[in-house]
Amino acid sequence: MSDHLFSAVLTFSLLAAGTVAVGSEMVAPAPVAKASAVALLPTVTVVGKRTAAADVVTLPTVVVTGRRQVTSVAIDDTARDSRVQ
Repeated sequence: MSDHLFSAVLTFSLLAAGTVAVGSEMVAPAPVAKASAVALLPTVTVVGKRTAAADVVTLPTVVVTGRRQVTSVAIDDTARDSRVQ
């Protein structure tokens, strides 16, 4: 009996503490943004040439060495017959 009471009090305390924490964050004044340091980097010039796109793409050849013919599928239906009443 005491463990149930302890668990209820603990749960209520956690919910109350969470509510107080969220409420205090909602009414707290917003922090002032700090000025951040700015680093100036030297200008970069990119020199390059664009290559023409290939008009034809050559894929490797694929050779099929054999084919499998599926003529029938084996289905185990013995479990179904045992369920019929």
